[in-house]
Amino acid sequence: MHKTGRRRWQRLLIFALGSVGVAVLGVLLYLGHIGAMTYLHPGRVTRSPGDTPARFGVAYRDVTLVTTDGVSLSAWYTAPKNGTVILVAHGYGVIRSAEMHAVFARHGFGVLSWDARAHGESGGDFSTVGYLETLDVESALDYALQQDGVRRVGAYGQSMGAAAIIRAAARRPQIAAVVADSPYATLDEMLRKLVPYPLLHPFIRFFVVRETGIPIQAMRPIDDIGRISPRPILLIQCTSDDVVPLEAAQKLYASAAEPRTLW
Repeated sequence: MHKTGRRRWQRLLIFALGSVGVAVLGVLLYLGHIGAMTYLHPGRVTRSPGDTPARFGVAYRDVTLVTTDGVSLSAWYTAPKNGTVILVAHGYGVIRSAEMHAVFARHGFGVLSWDARAHGESGGDFSTVGYLETLDVESALDYALQQDGVRRVGAYGQSMGAAAIIRAAARRPQIAAVVADSPYATLDEMLRKLVPYPLLHPFIRFFVVRETGIPIQAMRPIDDIGRISPRPILLIQCTSDDVVPLEAAQKLYASAAEPRTLW
């Protein structure tokens, strides 16, 4: 009887531990799924009526860009006065800035700015925070190169847009110069910083790959930036940025080749 009772308790203990394990796994799967879906589907920001370059006295036209994977992007184009067009790529979770568009245009540059995929008025089912957004940049580049009076194209990007521009410039030598404002070094590092719960990371990565076919680890501007040389790159990083740390800019600067500047 004693041995029988002990076996019964052992089975109950194993069952209880197994049940707890299954419950914990279920919670991790649920939270991982929520984290992945939040990452892939940022809330769309709605543009206020009249929020266009025209309110800053800048002429422009509405254009639609189509990426090589079939995503339609809503964009503004202002023709250059100096032969140079600047591609302007915004950050994650926001939309193209009429004010930033106007800043470049007032200095005689042509400007092409757009809502990234899954943002604002553009199409796209999900965001990859820089990986497929590289195709957005390339579609903007192709459009700019086809316009009259365009002799050079440069690119400016913020955060996600900066990461996408670094990758696009590494692939497309027609981008003559790059200004990258607050780019991350690797997307995986950003995941670890923004989700400070290591147990969740493999689950988030799993659901991201399941939804997109693209691993988070594939987006590594630090591996791309060295291929931009001999074209110039300016890295901008705020020391008090609570999303992208200064260390990311320092790593990117170390991986870049001349001419390079960190500001």
